[in-house]
Amino acid sequence: MSDDRSETPREYHRPVQRPASTFDRRYGSTDPAEVSRAAHATAFALLTRVRDEPSDEVVDRLVTLTDTHGIDTLAELWSHSPASSLPGALWRLYLLQLMVRDDARTAALLYERGRTVRHGVDIVVAGAPTPAGPEELMALVDEILRGVFTGDFAVALERAASFCRVEAAGAADLADDYDAAEPDRAAALTTRALRLDTYAGELTTCAGLWRRHSLT
Repeated sequence: MSDDRSETPREYHRPVQRPASTFDRRYGSTDPAEVSRAAHATAFALLTRVRDEPSDEVVDRLVTLTDTHGIDTLAELWSHSPASSLPGALWRLYLLQLMVRDDARTAALLYERGRTVRHGVDIVVAGAPTPAGPEELMALVDEILRGVFTGDFAVALERAASFCRVEAAGAADLADDYDAAEPDRAAALTTRALRLDTYAGELTTCAGLWRRHSLT
């Protein structure tokens, strides 16, 4: 985590212009039944084996999995899974990590904006430092993903859900700023806010299912 506090949230004055991020891409499958079987099998095997015999080296590789192998392999396995399933939950966690890594400056802008307008426990549950710059948010999503394999899985899901809600609040609030002058950008931010809010609800549902031993 960076110790440099010289950049304040004010300096992240507008999202960086980028092509559609990994978070916004769509993935499909050619054989839903086969993909579903493979998705559930790989998700269950991955999670149970690592949690049963945790190793720092293995966990580090999983946290940085997309750095080494990209997102496409996971997309082929998990992107078509139902939201309220183990592979669906893991897929969303890796997508959130990629969302931040793809454009950490914009993620930091949205989070700090969301922090100012979002009230409740989500800021505490997400656990980001104050202020949360790009380096801090990258460390946060890595920490959440690490908790999937080494901590309470439901807590990791709830932290991710709270993170999504804060980001969504920031995106929606920032969209209002651009609504008159830059409607396309406002629309993109609104779409992101809606997707993040949807992910928050889905991850919260998964956390509840996990606690009832019903997340498969």
